[in-house]
Amino acid sequence: MDVLLITLLIVAIIIIIIVRLFNQSKKPVFIAPISETYKQLLAQYVVFYQQLNDDKKKEFENRVQNFLSYIKITGVKTNVDDLDKVLIAASAIIPIFNFPDWEYVQLNEVLLYPDTFNHEFEQEGNNRSLLGMVGSGVMNGIMILSQHELKQDFLNKTGKDNVAIHEFVHLVDKTDGTIDGVPAFIMEQHYIQPWLQLMHQKIKLMKKEKSDIDIYGATNEAEFFAVVSEYFFERPKLLKDKHPDLYILLEKIFRKT
Repeated sequence: MDVLLITLLIVAIIIIIIVRLFNQSKKPVFIAPISETYKQLLAQYVVFYQQLNDDKKKEFENRVQNFLSYIKITGVKTNVDDLDKVLIAASAIIPIFNFPDWEYVQLNEVLLYPDTFNHEFEQEGNNRSLLGMVGSGVMNGIMILSQHELKQDFLNKTGKDNVAIHEFVHLVDKTDGTIDGVPAFIMEQHYIQPWLQLMHQKIKLMKKEKSDIDIYGATNEAEFFAVVSEYFFERPKLLKDKHPDLYILLEKIFRKT
């Protein structure tokens, strides 16, 4: 038999053995059930969770637990408590709850700062106006959130703002490669043009101070999408009343219908 053929057969046999050994040793990842403490915190602080039926609550709990199993949460000059973890995980799951297999593959860690910070990630000095940020460049795979704002947004049951949901919506937007206000990865193609038209129309009205939508959303298309998504998840009935056209399209984007 040709030496080359013998060599190829040996290599093939070795590969088959390695694959079989790998598959035999591969065990399913076990994720412990969510704790009663976490359930109580969800029930106390997260309105989105409160409004789900029992089966959906169980699904939400499992996804919160799964998120916490693969995303690291680190306090920077602050301690991370159970409430911080639950609120961060809930903020992550809320925008993608109707996408059952979604995981934030572009995120590795959430850094929790005590309060505001600047674009150089400094917590002291002037121009500390940032409450949240999705990192890029050397900070790619990192999200930074203000611990104070994280909690305040969930404590305020009548507000339309939620910084953590805002930043996770940016990550959803980024899945198609760019943060541009058009989450093409989750949008059906035929909704893109109507969304662009409505978005530009609303931004124009906001700049004329004729809207109750946070003016920060008029900064650009990416911020508009994140800001109105906060509104959509925090005060859905109010958004439906004030902006029915916007509400309907956001329902389509996040597949709530």
